[in-house]
Amino acid sequence: MGEKVAATGFDLADRQRYRRKLKQCLLGLERLLEEKRFDRPRNLMGLEIELNLTDRDGLPRMMNEEVLERIASRDFQTELAQFNIEVNIAPHRLSGRVLDRLAEELRMGLGYAEGKAREVGARIVMVGILPTLGAQDLVGANLSRVDRYMLLNDRILAARGEDITLDISGVERLTCVSGSIAPEAACTSMQMHLQVTPARFAAVWNAAQVVAGPQVALGANSPFLFGRELWRETRPTLFQQATDTRPEEHRAQGVRPLTWFGERWIDSAYDLFAENVRYFPSLLPICEDEDPLHVLDEGGVPQLKELTLHNGTIYRWNRPVYAVVDGVPHLRVENRVMPAGPTVADVLANTAFYYGLVRSLAEASRPVWSRLPFAAAAANFDAACRYGIDAVFTWPRQGRGSGLLEIGAVELVLDELLPMAAAGLDAWGIDPVDRDHYLGIIEGRCRNRMNGAEWQAVAFHQELDRGLDRQRALAAMTLRYCELMHTGAPVHEWPRER
Repeated sequence: MGEKVAATGFDLADRQRYRRKLKQCLLGLERLLEEKRFDRPRNLMGLEIELNLTDRDGLPRMMNEEVLERIASRDFQTELAQFNIEVNIAPHRLSGRVLDRLAEELRMGLGYAEGKAREVGARIVMVGILPTLGAQDLVGANLSRVDRYMLLNDRILAARGEDITLDISGVERLTCVSGSIAPEAACTSMQMHLQVTPARFAAVWNAAQVVAGPQVALGANSPFLFGRELWRETRPTLFQQATDTRPEEHRAQGVRPLTWFGERWIDSAYDLFAENVRYFPSLLPICEDEDPLHVLDEGGVPQLKELTLHNGTIYRWNRPVYAVVDGVPHLRVENRVMPAGPTVADVLANTAFYYGLVRSLAEASRPVWSRLPFAAAAANFDAACRYGIDAVFTWPRQGRGSGLLEIGAVELVLDELLPMAAAGLDAWGIDPVDRDHYLGIIEGRCRNRMNGAEWQAVAFHQELDRGLDRQRALAAMTLRYCELMHTGAPVHEWPRER
């Protein structure tokens, strides 16, 4: 949904025309794959990070237009609600000291943006869900004034045919009703892109699905929503419910949700695009003039606009991306499971862990997904979201034997996944200094059993114990989080009490 879309309405024939164009696009994609027209491997990666705007008291500040006007950089963009902005880091080659370069770019960019935000009375907070958000903040009137967000809101509600109901049971329970998709805006995440060749795509995507659970367990940072303590990473279940086009009856029938982990391992990138077309009706049936098959017949490269737009309204946690740059098509895996923050160091540690682990798993002679049922990978992701660093996973036994075992996230990461991540970073050609520094942060979280979600929960309960009421405790914890975020120290080193 990053591209601008504009439409005043759709008639009954629009969806049929769009469906025909989607099928043409799929045929075009299939031909591109058969003809091996895709970009050569360049080991390119990229980052996007969504951010929150607050006032000096840690409460959400609805002024992203004013802040972005001050920042005046194409690297920063609007997001769904007026208290959200997003920063995009230009693609980098995975090699050498790239992690430190990314960290420096991110520190400089966020520092500059923070200074500009302060000029209009705002602060920037990098966290999965801003703890001080209330239901009154997430209403349709606070959506960003951008056509694509308004249109998406209207289409999701029209498809659903009723208000959106949130019902999340964790440490506590939250139930509420929303007349818009605005609650989705509470979810601020980081997305990691990896450009891959068609031949490697399936292995990389399968590997990314495998590591989604461990990623979230170690990086959870979203334990609060609307004043309630819920899952350690509440963002995925909130996102799914806030974008759900299914009324209760469709959920009972097993209709797939727009926000989706998936249901099987794949053999090619085509599988995912084809599933998206087969399973999901269009939300935005906007047709372009391009005839993709004619473009191919003429020796050109089609943009496949309908397919990319449709793909952008289906929120897989590991999403396939088709794009054309300088006339050459390429494929990317977009990893969307991680929350933002807490610090730049933590973001780069999560980055190192993901890219290193995916490389090792994708190149393993005996892939994990050949021994792990897909349903177990999905259950691992769910457990990580619910319990964070205390999650217990189902995982293949090591060695030549077969079978599965139950293992804690910390034990799995320390004993098996961290060495694999290190080997993967070596395979990318990452400098050992960067490798050891950023994977050392992941190890530190394991040793201290401390990530962003755990720190927030501990700090919140300490404020309650000091006699503050719930809202004041959340605000005090958020202000302390912001203070420590600006020190740059990774979260496992933050003090647990003042």
